[in-house]
Amino acid sequence: MTLLFGACTGTYQVREESRLNPNTAQAVFAQKDRWVDRTLSGMTLSEKVGQMIVASIEGQYRGNNDKEFLKISRLTEEGKIGGIMFLKGDVMGAGMLANHFQSVSKVPLLVSADMEKGVAMRLEGATEFAPAMAVAATGDSTLAQAMSAVIAREARAVGISQDYAPSADLNINPANPVINTRSFGDRIPLVIDMSSAVIDGLQSNGVAATVKHFPGHGDVTVDSHKALPILEGDRQRLDQYELKPFRAAIDRGVMSVMVGHLAVPKLTGSLEPASLSKTIVTDLLRKELGFTGVIVTDAMNMKALYNGSNLAEISVKAVQAGNDILLFPPDPELMHDAVVTAVEQGTISESRIDDSVRRILKLKRWLGLDRNKLSDLTRLQEKVRQPESLQLADKITRNSVTIIRDRNHLVPLRLPLNGQVLNIVLQDRQREENSRPFAEMLGRNHTVLQFRLTPSSNEQTIQEVANLAAGASAVIITTEVQATNNSILSKLSDRQIDFVHTLPSRLPLGTPVILISFGPPYLLDEFTEIGTAICAYSSSQQAEEAVVQVLNGEIPPAGILPVTLRASQP
Repeated sequence: MTLLFGACTGTYQVREESRLNPNTAQAVFAQKDRWVDRTLSGMTLSEKVGQMIVASIEGQYRGNNDKEFLKISRLTEEGKIGGIMFLKGDVMGAGMLANHFQSVSKVPLLVSADMEKGVAMRLEGATEFAPAMAVAATGDSTLAQAMSAVIAREARAVGISQDYAPSADLNINPANPVINTRSFGDRIPLVIDMSSAVIDGLQSNGVAATVKHFPGHGDVTVDSHKALPILEGDRQRLDQYELKPFRAAIDRGVMSVMVGHLAVPKLTGSLEPASLSKTIVTDLLRKELGFTGVIVTDAMNMKALYNGSNLAEISVKAVQAGNDILLFPPDPELMHDAVVTAVEQGTISESRIDDSVRRILKLKRWLGLDRNKLSDLTRLQEKVRQPESLQLADKITRNSVTIIRDRNHLVPLRLPLNGQVLNIVLQDRQREENSRPFAEMLGRNHTVLQFRLTPSSNEQTIQEVANLAAGASAVIITTEVQATNNSILSKLSDRQIDFVHTLPSRLPLGTPVILISFGPPYLLDEFTEIGTAICAYSSSQQAEEAVVQVLNGEIPPAGILPVTLRASQP
């Protein structure tokens, strides 16, 4: 490879209107462009279909004999892919790969990644931000816009020009196993404002935003990576809830929309995934909502769609439905050949392919890739993970810590001299080996003993922990349990659940008990016996540090709950 250096109380703060022209996407995709027309007219059918396929690769250094590197290089040179997406790696490795693949591509590649939490979500060495729900909990969409501006600048430094974000899904179902804290919440005005802020921050800094997962993935009970979710709402319901953030994003000028792999039977009359449905992609999104930009599928390797042997079939259906980009196929060449064959056999018209390629080329032109497709990696360290970016990330995390309830006014934590805190870590089935620095951080100001309860903990262990709790000056239960199988608590054992429910009654009267979620807030609604509950939305070290600062009274608990809970009274 050649290295080319080329509902708590509070108010939401609404941004002043962005300078970004809300008609940007409409204008970009409506205008004629000589470079686009010239490039399109010079393409073979094979090259046109290739523009519609985005393959995945890990963004790390690969030698010239690496199998995956050679495959993607060949597909790029042959024009069988039009873009790449990075799954993981590091900023320098990804930048080197992006420059290499761009250098061997006849037409500029669209380099992309899912960067909901920043470039660091995929590539080491960049700035890591809090998840969307934490950003929303700050109540300040100017922070969301500033965050996405940093993400865009770091992305372009690496050579990435499309972000598969923001998620405009309303997380209506607390047991949603796939969206949850990736959503800005369940309040329509808040989700619209935060999504608009992210769109503005990305696109005003040269990165195409991709609003997802159309027509709305927030009220499902199944993870589309594992099976097909079903959105049960009818058209009236979708107009009232799910579609509103997408309409707003389109009006805002978002460049791209990702269609989810979920069934909407009351709209389509079947269990066909939305991503394969012409009713959803073309009739609803393209025609009725008037979206003129680039439509991209969710990853084509997800089990909601792909069963291991149907890639050719779903590839053709995705194009017939009206998608422009087919994302992350398990076999890009098989997908390419299937679509080419469908055109040659008359199943898909070549004009249909031309329509998609024209939109893709217009997006690449807007991104400036026709003029400069290489990144100057000699200046990478000047552009990523800068002190001001890290400070912004810390500010968002600190401002997101939310007191869900504090009936006995335990925050900030006040302990007697020589008092001891028992930190009970409630671990789920998938994270039994997880360790966190929370107790160490809290131990700077208090004496802390940490004990872990896992689903395999027996009754003797439970009783031992209960005895320790009875002798403690305060008990803090921490967890990061995620929803699964349409249940918030399914990853916990019955013993764990019963222990938390009964703990306050086992302790001496007046013993402070605090429950903290370093994940979704919904679990806090299941244990209302505990009068003080805090949510940090994330298990990052920054989130744990921020919670410790709140407990110590060093910073105020400024977060505003962005979802509806039953027991959310302070």
